[in-house]
Amino acid sequence: MLSAELAPKLLAGNRRALARGISIIETGGAPARALLGALYSHTGRAHIVGITGAPGAGKSTLVNAPALHWRRAGRTVGIIPVDPTSPLTA
Repeated sequence: MLSAELAPKLLAGNRRALARGISIIETGGAPARALLGALYSHTGRAHIVGITGAPGAGKSTLVNAPALHWRRAGRTVGIIPVDPTSPLTA
């Protein structure tokens, strides 16, 4: 699926399109740049929060509280876990 076809589906909340979009962006290259370019103007006032720490330090518990708070306030929350030691996310 081309990025031009994928962007409207992502913006409509299609979860399959989200999965495909994440894969495209992880792979990088021209398709990723095109998709990100198509989506950028729709990001509004999004915030990025990074949580780091040793395994077992409670990162998931820490992330859960603000995510629940923001969802109860009607906000959209996306959580993208990254393991820098993994060859898939490094």
